[in-house]
Amino acid sequence: MIPMKEDITQSSTRRIRVPRMLLFPASVLVLYGILYAIYPDKTSMALKSSGNIFLSMLIPLALVFALMLILNLFLKPAQIARFLGKGAGIKGIILSATAGIISMGPIYAWYPLLKQLRQKGAGNSMMAIFLGNRAVKPFLLPIMISYFGWIYVLILTVFTVTGSIIVGYCVGALLRNETISPSKHSSDGE
Repeated sequence: MIPMKEDITQSSTRRIRVPRMLLFPASVLVLYGILYAIYPDKTSMALKSSGNIFLSMLIPLALVFALMLILNLFLKPAQIARFLGKGAGIKGIILSATAGIISMGPIYAWYPLLKQLRQKGAGNSMMAIFLGNRAVKPFLLPIMISYFGWIYVLILTVFTVTGSIIVGYCVGALLRNETISPSKHSSDGE
């Protein structure tokens, strides 16, 4: 059977995507190899440092992917839109702010989850509120109080939460009509 033109185009497109995906890791490995030949001691230290950073990222990324799995299993897009969508109201604000405050790990580990929530109907303002409240860390509050005093920390925390809500509504107003449909990026392999 002679392959159709569409089949040839699709298979060649797949072949092109795989090398692009591996281009960055391969170039980093080549760069490490070249540098190791020139500066073996410094390159070994840099490689150990990179390995430590990678290991520190594994736990937060695993947590985020576990949350994404749970969201996919138990929450439907209509539920997410109800809790975090445009008409979520005060409950959505409280949920977004609280989730931002108690979230842990590096912020970039949360981006895939936020993208998925957005695709399922979460509003831009609720995501901005979540991101803004990442600055408030309950486990750091006692240390901040010991350095700056409880009045300063209380005022800063109240302003941070209030500011995140204001910024959230500004982002929501500016991006009112922009949404991502689930099918738009599902073929990107992201």
